[in-house]
Amino acid sequence: MKKVLAFALALSMLLAALPAFAAEEVNVFNWEDYICEDAINLFEAETGIKVNYMRFTTNEDMLVQVENDPKSYDVIFPSDYIIERLIAEDLLEKLDYSQLPNATENTLDWLKTADYDPTGEYSVPYMWGTVGILYNKTMVSAPITSWTAMWDEQYYDNVFMMDSIRDTLGVTLKMLGYSMNTRDKDALNQAKEKLIEQKKAGIVKAYQVDETKDKMIAGEAAMGLMWSGDAAYAMSYSDDLAYVVPEEGSNVWVDGLCVPKGAKNYDNAMKFINFLCRPDVALMNFEEIYYCTPNKGAIEMIRAEQPELLEDETLFPTDETVARCEFFHDISKDIQTYNRIWLAVKSAR
Repeated sequence: MKKVLAFALALSMLLAALPAFAAEEVNVFNWEDYICEDAINLFEAETGIKVNYMRFTTNEDMLVQVENDPKSYDVIFPSDYIIERLIAEDLLEKLDYSQLPNATENTLDWLKTADYDPTGEYSVPYMWGTVGILYNKTMVSAPITSWTAMWDEQYYDNVFMMDSIRDTLGVTLKMLGYSMNTRDKDALNQAKEKLIEQKKAGIVKAYQVDETKDKMIAGEAAMGLMWSGDAAYAMSYSDDLAYVVPEEGSNVWVDGLCVPKGAKNYDNAMKFINFLCRPDVALMNFEEIYYCTPNKGAIEMIRAEQPELLEDETLFPTDETVARCEFFHDISKDIQTYNRIWLAVKSAR
């Protein structure tokens, strides 16, 4: 009996000294409202891998978290200019395309080597779209065609701006005839003054992000600065709404799938990315969040089942619209200038 007890005690001590068995998992850091929850459930059911899902609101919020602790995340969803910055800071792992056959087969060719990731080694496109104006046709005096409408005093307390430095400053620069990526201090100061002027005139109802689409559906403002997918979502709930990429041009953006440096679950990250690039899953996400899919297989499924959607220029911008737009580029070398401008705009009364 003493021998049995001694053996049991020794075994319990040995087990206590061993590391606890960790269930398979993948830590995902994504935008708010930017994936179909059924897709996550399907991935977990098919693979047995637990998805620990975390959310962010802006690229800048995500960037701070990843720079501070990249190993906390296995898959992140940054936009193009943030991908460019993360590559420069050596904060991304190269992707193993031998584990990503769905990405290799289905990614649109023009996005495989976009200028923010020229070799395509660090990111796989997830969604793409434009920035424009969502407006209520019953609350404007004429169809919107220019960014200047958002500065028109007839829309006092009737304009939602985006609480995002790159988007809001970028469209203001476009309105003034500059590139969204300009580093020219005179141009940036002009944009700052226009945004302050807009606030002081009482035109801006609020600076916000995810709330805007629901408030536009509810008819709470005449117009709002918005990403195309959110605009398409809102338009599906209200025939009074319309979306336009203004004549001066705008931003065309891509959100990618990336793996931070030192990710703890690299192989599971590959499985999750490959899963998202499967055509049926890409279609699930497209139908849930209304952003333009870069997945060739999903596009062919849309063509077969809902061809009219491919004619919707909000969901699928025309070549002419894209030609008027530009990608954002990394501004990290000028970030202090941008931050000072943003502080001045947000604090203006």
